[in-house]
Amino acid sequence: MKKKGIFVILILLCLGVLWIYSLYKSNPETEQEKASTFDFQENLQMNLGDKDTLKMTSHSENIEHTELFYGDSLLASWDGNPKRMAYYFNTEDFGIGTRKIRLVSQFIDGSNKSDTRFLRITSDIVPELYKAEVIRVYPHNTASFTQGLEFYQGNLFEGTGQLGQSMVAEIDLTTGTINNQRKYGLDPSHFGEGITILDDIIYQLTWQNNKCFTYDLGQNIVPRGEFYYPGEGWGLCNNGKELIMSDGTERITFRDPASFTTNRTIDVYNNVQPVVYLNELEYIDSMIYANVWQTNTVVVIDPTNGKVLKEIDCSELIEAGKGFSGNELNGIAIDRTTGKIYMTGKNWEKLIEVRFVPKPAV
Repeated sequence: MKKKGIFVILILLCLGVLWIYSLYKSNPETEQEKASTFDFQENLQMNLGDKDTLKMTSHSENIEHTELFYGDSLLASWDGNPKRMAYYFNTEDFGIGTRKIRLVSQFIDGSNKSDTRFLRITSDIVPELYKAEVIRVYPHNTASFTQGLEFYQGNLFEGTGQLGQSMVAEIDLTTGTINNQRKYGLDPSHFGEGITILDDIIYQLTWQNNKCFTYDLGQNIVPRGEFYYPGEGWGLCNNGKELIMSDGTERITFRDPASFTTNRTIDVYNNVQPVVYLNELEYIDSMIYANVWQTNTVVVIDPTNGKVLKEIDCSELIEAGKGFSGNELNGIAIDRTTGKIYMTGKNWEKLIEVRFVPKPAV
């Protein structure tokens, strides 16, 4: 009798196992755990110009269709259920930047699941190393928290930050004094950022107010209007046709000066990583020069693709211009009537004429 009871128990256990297995097989969430995956486990980084074959594996018999995406672009798709998949990835087809790469499995029951990684493409250029040399030193108002520096028709203009202290004004280069006839202060609730001047219109960003103020530049600085933009405003310059804006990330946005709408964007990379904290900007010899916030470095950027071509060490300027109360380096402007370049910093004592020369090899 005991043997018969044991036999019955074993049969019941087997039936239970079969029942649990059937539930397991019929559960679409369980099947989704067996989606197709990339063979690499971590994110990928490649230099522009690199080529590699991305390999993928299917882990389920219930996959009906598989798609491979890079960002929003569909790279490849496979019908049926191939066990192994491969895609030849040429970085030249996409340019520098970091985007999601996704492998999407579509199951027979209509459900789907993605395996997602990030693929970063860095520049193929090692930046040349330069340094800034002091040519001549001029006074600078230490109350000015410099956020934008700009020459226009031979006259120097400065935009400053800090709540309750933000303004845009013409500055006398030789004395550092403010021309009160050409000065406009922002509402105390606005934190001023970068400025640029195009066709007698001053454009001034704000840090977190999402507004770009515009002014007519004549005998006085007269408010004209404002534009809205998402995110933060940091640096601003122009190429004669477009406004060029930074937002504290590695992204630079080219905007229509009449509407402030986005024409295009670039992501700024050197040969190792993205260059973030891009701050005050200047357009010199068809290149974008950008202060990197809280560093003594200015990077020179190709506006067509975001590659960093040069890194300029401005450490020599700190002793010459910062003084005891100054903050970080910020502010770069070229006087196109003379070809001379000037730099300063937030609350610095001096504004400095500079030149950029190759840095000696160590």
